[in-house]
Amino acid sequence: MPPAYPAEAPLDCPLCPRLVAYRRDNDAAHPDWFNAPVPSFGDANARLLIVGLAPGVQGANRTGRPFTGDYAGDLLYGTLIEFGFAKGIYGASPDDGLELKGAMITNAVRCVPPQNKPTPAEAKNCLGFLKSRLAGLPDLKAVLALGRIAHDAVLSALNVRKTAAPFAHGATHEIPGGITLFDSYHCSRYNTNTRRLTPEMFHGVFRDIKIHLER
Repeated sequence: MPPAYPAEAPLDCPLCPRLVAYRRDNDAAHPDWFNAPVPSFGDANARLLIVGLAPGVQGANRTGRPFTGDYAGDLLYGTLIEFGFAKGIYGASPDDGLELKGAMITNAVRCVPPQNKPTPAEAKNCLGFLKSRLAGLPDLKAVLALGRIAHDAVLSALNVRKTAAPFAHGATHEIPGGITLFDSYHCSRYNTNTRRLTPEMFHGVFRDIKIHLER
């Protein structure tokens, strides 16, 4: 990967032809939507970085803010508020005034993929942005990966072998350099509807993160 990636993808990022075409299709159908690589959201002095998979087509791709406008955001932002990582009211809109405190949210893949499924090549193309995002947070102590793809992207960005830190919900991995990686199942509607992930399970991960950061 080229070493000089910015932390945020340009709005006209050309790296993934399939995702560019999908962005253009969405822009033609919904010209009032964001329809571009979604930038990270949060505190520049974050100690916690939350890494999701990719923007949802009617969520972040529509609103321009990670996890905003779909069910996953309801659970994520509600949990952030409960554990003191956000203040305000989540109104499912980027103008709701919600602020993150000591936390930032980003995605492993910055553009919306068809069927919410980026290809391995697309995830690799976006890896440089994640590397720069991680490097650009001087106070970073913890990373929460939402799902296996995000977990694997974080490991690749930090040059850690996947076999050294296998994904499992609730797992904690000490990464060389002082970062601790926490794992959770993704807070998607599918995972919560099937009870693969319950709010209690999700809160448990955040409780562990809070304890870690308060040491």
